[in-house]
Amino acid sequence: MARDTKTRIFVAGHRGMVGSAIVRRLSELGYTQLIMATHNELDLVNQQAVKDFFASQNIQQVYIASAKVGGIHANNTYPAQFIYENLMIEANLIHAAHEAGIQQLLFLGSSCIYPKAAPQPMKEEALLTGLLEPTNEPYAIAKIAGIKLCESYNRQYGRDYRSVMPTNLYGQNDNFHPDNSHVIPALIRRFHDATISKADEVVIWGSGTPMREFLHVDDMAAASVHVMELDASLYHAHTQPMLSHINVGTGVDCTIRELAETIAKVTGFTGRLTFDSSKPDGTPRKLMDVSRLKALGWQSTIPLETGLRNAYDWYLENVENVRVS
Repeated sequence: MARDTKTRIFVAGHRGMVGSAIVRRLSELGYTQLIMATHNELDLVNQQAVKDFFASQNIQQVYIASAKVGGIHANNTYPAQFIYENLMIEANLIHAAHEAGIQQLLFLGSSCIYPKAAPQPMKEEALLTGLLEPTNEPYAIAKIAGIKLCESYNRQYGRDYRSVMPTNLYGQNDNFHPDNSHVIPALIRRFHDATISKADEVVIWGSGTPMREFLHVDDMAAASVHVMELDASLYHAHTQPMLSHINVGTGVDCTIRELAETIAKVTGFTGRLTFDSSKPDGTPRKLMDVSRLKALGWQSTIPLETGLRNAYDWYLENVENVRVS
């Protein structure tokens, strides 16, 4: 579709890692009518509040980048919150967008929607073909529901609501909480602390053998805007009414051990890496098949080590400075 930089775009979750990257990308492309609301200004779990907000803002396009997210520990500890809050956020936003007459919406999901034993690399067609990874099943169920909400409003009302499923994301504005973060920010923090304290060992959860794919959030934002801006005939020529989501990733994975070794290099840690195999590994491998997205004209551009250096630089400036000041 032709780019109209005056389009009034609501980015839900603009303070999060993905949402803030989408805002940066839209701004870089010249979009000037970006609508944002903090949690204090708009509680996305509150259906009436979301409905009233949409009724008052003359929104023309929506990016749903708001979600409750976390790593294995957080998903295991707060399963009820993960399924409830994510279901409510997406249902409220998608329904309010429809009621406000908004034709264009992009829902951001997760690669955890696919079965634990899905053939690798995971194609979009693998959705709902097997059991999910138990450690994040509630979150995955919510994200699957978001895809099906978009598809259902498309089928019943002729909307053009699209879904993108990113692989594991990292980058600036990530969550570096010592307990509730994903693997990359958790390891960056742990390796940084070990480097500063001159520790001789860093202990890493799991065996180190699971394979993971990682995408820098700036690549994810670029892909999201690319998919949103695709002409409807092109997008729907590559999808189906009940299989409409598109994978977003690099198409390349590495072991957790290799990831840890790269982060050690980036942070300057020279000690020993120890793997605690008593801790859960999660899914053995999660590699996305990104051939559909490539056919639609987009592929990632940020190599892993480059992206990790960018993430570590952001951590030093925005997290570590706060911790020591």
